[in-house]
Amino acid sequence: MWSADGPMRRRTYAGAELVVNVSASPFRVGMQATRRELLATRAADRQCTLAYVNLVGANDGLVFDGGGFVFQNGRQMLEAPRFREGFQFLARFDLAFDAWVYHPQLSEIAELAASFPDTPIVLNHFGSPILGGPNAGRVAEAFAEWRAVMTALASHDNVHVKLGALPVRRSGPGRQAGAPPLSSEDIAAAWRPFFEVCVEKFGAHRCMFESNFPVQKRWCSYPVLWNACKRLAAGASAAEKSALFSGTAARVYRLPAGLD
Repeated sequence: MWSADGPMRRRTYAGAELVVNVSASPFRVGMQATRRELLATRAADRQCTLAYVNLVGANDGLVFDGGGFVFQNGRQMLEAPRFREGFQFLARFDLAFDAWVYHPQLSEIAELAASFPDTPIVLNHFGSPILGGPNAGRVAEAFAEWRAVMTALASHDNVHVKLGALPVRRSGPGRQAGAPPLSSEDIAAAWRPFFEVCVEKFGAHRCMFESNFPVQKRWCSYPVLWNACKRLAAGASAAEKSALFSGTAARVYRLPAGLD
């Protein structure tokens, strides 16, 4: 991929329409922009779909930021004609689109929301702020970046947010093997800054709690998570609690009457 005369050129000349590049490229400041420009150029030159998968390596939790991309003929996936050709049918059939991206990609979701204002978009996992890996030593700065893009995203009325599945990063003895499992107090305390931003910017009527089970059971039980959500919503009004726990989800996903 890095060489204009490399294997990608030969494969596309032979008729390949999809090229998957499995990578283990470490994080460097500014590298995302460099990758994006190069991948767009390669996909445009070869008139193919290029999937760059940068989630490989034994130490991905330390240095990898999930910096994968999919380009189609030089345009990133969310901008690609084929993707948008299919996306336009969601509104026609009253369907919502669930988006799981990391917070550096949220501006792309904002642009998609602006282009399709009649299609409900549900952002998963608080917008997945990257708090570990390259941001482990700059959590406050990463939180500020996440807050800024979430504030901008909230201006699009068709965007909703699922509140949950945010990793709780412990310090000290709690990081050791055999440490006590997370309590509802631990989870609520870790999630509260993100919860407050989402409810402030989007309103409870565009937010919904999520369980993310069975994945979440790696960290806690379902009752513990449920209690954490109740702790987070303790200061909300009855109407806000109804929206957070059921109403928003029932409306956005068009669930049967009586579930809200």
